[in-house]
Amino acid sequence: MIQWFMSKLRTLETRSSGSGYTAQVMAARESLISGRRGVAELTATVQSCISLWEGGFAMTDVSGTDLLTRQTMAMIARVVALNGDAVLLITEGGLVPATDWDVTTRDGKPRAYRLSIPEAGGGRTVTVLAAEVLHLRIGSDNLTPWIGTAPLRRSSLTGAMLHAVESALGETFENAPLGSQIVPLPDTGADDMASMRGAFRARRGSTLVMEGVAQATAAGMNPQLGQKPDQLSPDLSKSMTAETLAAAREGILMAYGVLPSLVNRAATGPVVREAQRQLAMWTLQPIAALLAEEATAKLGSVVEIDTIRPLQAFDAGGRARALSTIIKAMVEAKEAGIPPGDVSAAMRMVDWKE
Repeated sequence: MIQWFMSKLRTLETRSSGSGYTAQVMAARESLISGRRGVAELTATVQSCISLWEGGFAMTDVSGTDLLTRQTMAMIARVVALNGDAVLLITEGGLVPATDWDVTTRDGKPRAYRLSIPEAGGGRTVTVLAAEVLHLRIGSDNLTPWIGTAPLRRSSLTGAMLHAVESALGETFENAPLGSQIVPLPDTGADDMASMRGAFRARRGSTLVMEGVAQATAAGMNPQLGQKPDQLSPDLSKSMTAETLAAAREGILMAYGVLPSLVNRAATGPVVREAQRQLAMWTLQPIAALLAEEATAKLGSVVEIDTIRPLQAFDAGGRARALSTIIKAMVEAKEAGIPPGDVSAAMRMVDWKE
C-alpha cells in the first residue's frame, strides 16, 4: 500500500514524441543536407523552376471544391517540385499538410496513413484511412507506386554537376587572387623595396611586387627590357566552366519542364510565349489533372483544375481564327438545314470535343 502511494507521488518524466518539434527540425535539416544529390535545391536555377510551378498552380481555375485555395495550390506545387509527393489531411476546416507520413498498402494502393501534422508548439500524429488523405504524387514507378519522386531525384547526376560547378566557382571567387599581378622592378635598396611592398601588400586585386635582378641585355644595361607584368588570376575559360554551367542549368530546366530558351538573354516575345505554353501544357496541366482526379475520388464531387486559360497558355490569334471558322461553318450548316447532332458529330471527327 505504501509503495503504491509513493508511486503516485513520484514525478512523471515527460519525453518528446517522435513527431515532436525536435523531430520536425531534424527532418527539415536532413532534407537540406541529405548529400550532394539534394543540395542542388539551393541553386537559383532550381528555385526559379519551383517558383514557376508555384505561380502557375496559384493561378489555376479550380471548380467543384472550395478546399483547393490558391495558397493551398501554391504550397502543393512547391512540395511536389521538391519532394515528388504532397500529402494533405482532409478536415472540416480545410486541407492540412503533413510533414511526415507512413502508409500501409494493399495491391499497391494506400489503405491507411500515419501522418505527422505540424503545430506551432510541436507536431502531433494521427492515423487515418486513405479516403481521408489527399495524396498527389508524380514520377511514381512500378516498384513503389505509392511514392512519388521529385525531378531532381530523377536527374541527380545533373543536379550534382550543377552543384559542383557552382561550388567550385564560389570557392574560386572567394579564394583566388583575382586581379592580382606580379610587376618586375629594377633593383633598389632593401628599404625602398620593403616600403613599396607594404604599399601594395596583401589584398585581393592588389598589385604584388617582385624584386627584379639587374641583367645586361642586348647592347644596353636596361633591367626592364623584356619584362612585363604577370597576371595571377586563373583562366577559367580553359576549364570550360561557362559551357559546363550552362549545360547543367539547361538540364535542370528541362527536368522541370521549362524550355532553356526562356532564360536566354536574347529571348523575344514569341519564344517566351512558346516556353510558357510548353510549361503549362506539358508539365503543369498533367499534374493538375492528377490532382483533380485524386480530389474527385476523395472529396466526393467532380473537381476540375485548369492551368491553360488563366496562364494564357494558348495562341490567341489561332483561337480567334478557329472561332471565326467555326461560326462560319455553323452558319453554313444552319443555312443548309443540317441537324445540330450531325454538326456535333462532324466536329468530333476533327477532335472538337465540345
